[in-house]
This record gives sequence, C-alpha cells and structure tokens, in this order.
Amino acid sequence: MIGFDNDKYLRIQSEHIRERIAQFDGKLYLELGGKLFDDHHASRVLPGFLPDSKLRMFSQLRDSLEIVIVISAEDIERNKVRADLGITYDEDVLRLRDEFMQRDFMVGSVVITHYNRQPAADQFRRRLKRMGIKSYVHYLIDGYPHNVQLIASDKGFGRNDYVETTRPLVIVTAPGPGSGKMATCLSQLYNENKRGVRAGYAKFETFPVWNLPLKHPVNIAYEAATADLDDVNMIDPFHLEAYGKTAINYNRDIEIFPVLNALFESIYGENPYKSPTDMGVNMVGFCISDDEVCCQASRDEIIRRYYAATNKLADGADNEAEVQKIQLLMGQAKISTDDRRTTVAANQRKDKDGQPAAAIELADGTLITSGTSPLLGCSAALILNTIKHLAGIDHRLQLIPQSMIEPIQKTKVEYLGGHNPRLHTDEVLVALSVLSQYDERCRRALESLPQMRGCQVHTTIMLGEVDRKIFKRLGCGLTCDPVKR
Repeated sequence: MIGFDNDKYLRIQSEHIRERIAQFDGKLYLELGGKLFDDHHASRVLPGFLPDSKLRMFSQLRDSLEIVIVISAEDIERNKVRADLGITYDEDVLRLRDEFMQRDFMVGSVVITHYNRQPAADQFRRRLKRMGIKSYVHYLIDGYPHNVQLIASDKGFGRNDYVETTRPLVIVTAPGPGSGKMATCLSQLYNENKRGVRAGYAKFETFPVWNLPLKHPVNIAYEAATADLDDVNMIDPFHLEAYGKTAINYNRDIEIFPVLNALFESIYGENPYKSPTDMGVNMVGFCISDDEVCCQASRDEIIRRYYAATNKLADGADNEAEVQKIQLLMGQAKISTDDRRTTVAANQRKDKDGQPAAAIELADGTLITSGTSPLLGCSAALILNTIKHLAGIDHRLQLIPQSMIEPIQKTKVEYLGGHNPRLHTDEVLVALSVLSQYDERCRRALESLPQMRGCQVHTTIMLGEVDRKIFKRLGCGLTCDPVKR
C-alpha cells in the first residue's frame, strides 16, 4: 500500500529549495542531515518514498549544485568506522564522492574539519592531492560554539580555508554525525560575507517531520531510530513564540539555536530565521497521501527497531538505555510486539512444535510459517515454503531431495568442522539453482523470489549473519526474538 506521493515530493521539494536560494544573493549552503541515497528508514515509514528520492529530487537541480564532503580530522586520526558499512570515514569520503560522480553530480572538494595538524589527516590530504581532489582545512576553535565573539572573527572562522565553490547551491554532507557540517556552512557564510556575498544557510533533514504532530507515529519512529543517539523530538518553542504555531524539531537543533542566532547577527547584523524550524527546507509532510498507511508503517518500524535493539543487547552491547527508551516509545504509540503479525504467527508455530520457528507475511496478507527439522533451519524452510506457495507448487512436494541435502550436511560437519548440519538459506538457494537446470518446478520457485521484496519476516531465534544477509538481499523486513541457540 502506498501512503506517500513521491512525484509530488520531487516537484515541490526542488521548488522550495530554489525559492530558498533566491532569498539570498543566489548562494545557499545546504547542510544535509541523514542519508542522501539508500534512505531505507524513510522508505519504510513513508511507503511510496523511494530510497533514492532525495537524489532524484536533486537531479532536477543538478546544473545548479555542487557537493562538498566534510570529514573530521579527529575521526581520521582514530580510524572511526561506519557501523553499517564496516569502512573507515576517510574511505567513505571517497566512496561517497564516487557515488555522486557516477550520478553526474559535481563534487567540488573535501573539507577536513577540527584540524590541528593530525598526522593521519595530513596523510589523507596528501592522498586526496595525488587523486586530483581539492581539499581544505578548518581549524578547531576554542569555545566553539558558544564563544561567538571569537568564532565570528578573523581568529575564528576567518582563519579557516575559504572553500572555493562555483554554483548557487552547495550541498554539505559527511560520512556521519559530528563531522562538522554546520560549522563548515557557517564558516563559509562568514568568509563569503567578507567577500561581499550575502550567502544563505539552510538545513535539509527529513525527520522529525516539522508539520506533523509531536506524537505522530512517523515522528515517534524517528525517535526510535535514533534512540542510541538520545535525540528527543520537541515542540519548537522559538517557532511557537514567533508565529503562534506548533512545529516539531529535535533537541539538538533547539538547544543550539540561540548560539546560531548570535552567530547570524554577528555575521549579518540580523538573523533571517526566527526559529530552528525556519532554517529547514523539508517538504515531506506535505506529500503524505494516506496518513493511516504511514502510521501503520511507522508502528511496524518502531517494533522493528525494538527487536534490533534487543538483539544487540543479547549480543553483549551495553545498550539497555536504548532498549528502555524504545519501550517507552512503544507505550506512547500504544503498540506491543503482538501488533506484528509475523511475531504472533512465528511464536504460535514455536509453541506448537517446540522448536525455533519463522513466519512471513506476504503482500496480500497471507501468513506462512515454518519450523526447524534435522535437515533445515527455520529460515531456510521458510524460504522454501514461501516460494512454493508463490509459484503454486504443492506444499507437500519436496523440491530438494534428501539425497542431495545429506551430502551437503556431511561436508559441513565432517570436512568443514561445523556443528550445525542444517542447511542455511544460501545453501538452499544454491541447491535450488543447481536443480533448476533439470526441474521446471525448481526454476519456477526461484523465479518467484522477487515477490518476497517488501514482505515482513520474524524468527523466534536470532539468525546468523549469512541468513540475515539473504533476507536483506531479498528485500524482506526481518526481526528476530533476542534468543540464541
């Protein structure tokens, strides 16, 4: 079901950014929060929003924009790693640059912030130079962000390299939080102003959605997604005072706004914005076409985040506070894990069989379950049961004969030293692929795999990395009880 008008979003979001550029001297520094592509959180809570919607929107502004990538010298020095990709921030700078350039976006330069002559930062800068990539450094400023008098002076922002840009819209992005995106934008405003250009600053962050209620499920889902960061959605008091209207922002932007206000006044003599919400350009809230669809998707996302947090805790992470916060958010949203149909179905199957079980909800609402057998784990059995159903194959038919499974099990245990003889999801799919050359039913079953995209899956046991990756590649939303074998 679709709850978000993506075409409308592409149209009105690009129009709004053009309008914001025109408010200044044809120069806007746009701080990008969140992900520019692969925004799967947004696509989950706003069904119809495509993971690359922001890129598509910016494609309409391609000839007017350039991208500046920011990285902190401190993150380079300590080899900070992106948890989702498993690569260091400096490597991610190069990955982002390649991704943007492959999509025909102009990447103007890299800015190294928090610079204090760190050896690793100097080495990275030399590497950029060898690759023909322009780089600039922005220094640590004592008392940032509160010492406004020093910051907005030649000994503060004035000491930083002036980043040369050629286009009206400059998107400032980074591998992750804490990289110094906002400070880079403000430094550029100061140095542009010294050159007689009244450039503007704006923030492009999808969540929280400022024109939805504070406790709307979409906004609660954002809090659940950032529970580990301790972000809190709040009513913007500055917006309420200035306009008498309620708008939603989050604590960090609200807390920093008085400092930003002083910096703007120091640079321009006045602040063009009356609230942190004013600084934003997000139009997502105007593009929700079916509120209930988005509400339900967001409730599902809150539960998914709860399971992800409890799984981390079971793996030994010190994240009790994250789990507790999401539990509170579930209370605010008036939901429990029993609101996830696959959770209920999988646990009913487990109670019936006395073994770990799994369940999937198909696009038409059909629930399919699977148990654990001596030959197959519950996740591998679930995929087999699902594709047989989708391909119209009798459930009683055994697609992979036992005579083929047993040699694979022998290799796993006797030759490779494994302890679990049951076939994993990837091994089942490989076996089906081999059989599909000779068995038309196996071929039909494999051809039905794309129909699993977007389906919800739950298992009563934590899956291994291989099985988790298979469900991710199939496009399934997977949750697991925080139980290890």
